[in-house]
Formats: sequence, structure tokens, C-alpha cells
Amino acid sequence: MIAENLQAVRARIETAARRAGRDPAAVRLVAVSKTVAVERLREAAAAGQHLFGENYLQEARPKIAALGPGIAWHFVGHLQSNKAKAAVELFELIHGVDRLNLAQALSQAAARLGKVQEVLIQVNLAGEESKSGAEPAAVPALLQALAGLPHLKVAGFMTMPPWFPDADAVRPYFRALRELRDRLESQALAGHPLPELSMGMTGDFEVAVEEGATLVRVGTAIFGARH
Repeated sequence: MIAENLQAVRARIETAARRAGRDPAAVRLVAVSKTVAVERLREAAAAGQHLFGENYLQEARPKIAALGPGIAWHFVGHLQSNKAKAAVELFELIHGVDRLNLAQALSQAAARLGKVQEVLIQVNLAGEESKSGAEPAAVPALLQALAGLPHLKVAGFMTMPPWFPDADAVRPYFRALRELRDRLESQALAGHPLPELSMGMTGDFEVAVEEGATLVRVGTAIFGARH
């Protein structure tokens, strides 16, 4: 069942990319595995899914150990600064950096491990109080500050827009993130390209792909409803 679901999601990503004149290979599927048992993750890995996203460090650690090498892990939840060391140890990319003190903690942890940690800046485009993310107006200064941290590399941006029953209603938020990225990239505030846009979930990932997503975070469409 998981293999069939993965195949269906990949086909939808490919169709959406081609509709927008994009190369489907430019979009990576992050299988969000929050609350999903290790056995089902092994099933997904056997079906060729080698990139997973986790929301909680405590839940991620045993899964990462169980699946072993050859699997990439992204942190897609809200991260507290006191968990920076563990996050840097476990994850290839951290999607939700939205404040300088968290970025500093990650850079310091990465320095101790001798690595450069890739991160995305999370942007709260709708100003929703229930969601994390930097305000769009604060992003240029935050990007510049993060560019000065030696063991951190900003790879792009992430957003979680409001939920609408009609997925197309989310399109302006995805477009706004892409336009913000393009503007800041042209200003060279980071000193390097910002290729990644993490946006789109089970209900709206096709629209996100049409608007330029390079990472889509899909859980329910692969693993079914969470319990």
C-alpha cells in the first residue's frame, strides 16, 4: 500500500512540474514520518523513498538508528534552541529556523561537530500567531545575520501557509515565498544561491510544485491518516 501511495504521489509531482514547465527531478519528496512506525518506514525505503522528515527529536532518534545508512533525514518541526546539538547530530537539513538565537545555537553545535549545518529560514507569510516563522519584513536582516555564522548555510526558505479547502487558494502564499527568495537572491544577501523552497503538504503540494517548490513535505498521502 505504501509503495502504491508513493508511486501515486510521485506521479502527481511529475505531472504538476511538467504543467509548470519544470523538470520533475528538481522537486524532492520529503516523506513526513511523524507517528509512523519503523516497519512502515522500512516499507517506504524498500519502495525507493530515501528522504524522510521528522517533527520531534525524541521520535526521530530511534528511527534514524533503525533505518541506518543511505537514508537522509530533514527536521521539519519547531526546534527549541536547547535541542540544537541533537538536531545538528541527526539531520542533514533543518527546515524551520526563524530566529537568530536558534541559528547561533545551531552554528555553535555544528562547529563542535566540525560540520556546516544547512538550514532553511521559515517565513510566516500570513502572520498567523499559531505558527512559527519570521515576518517577511524581518527576513532580509535575518538572512544577512545568518550568512555571518561560519558553521551555518542558508539553503533557502520554508513556509506553512493557512489551510484552505480549495488548494488553489494557497497559491498566493507559495508564489510570495518564491518571489521573496528571488528578490533576496538577486540582492546576494547570503553570498550564495538559495535554491531550496520547502512548501506544500498533502493537501496542496501540486500547487506548491507549480509555484516552484523544490521540497514538498507529504505524510498523509503516503502513510495514511495519523492516529
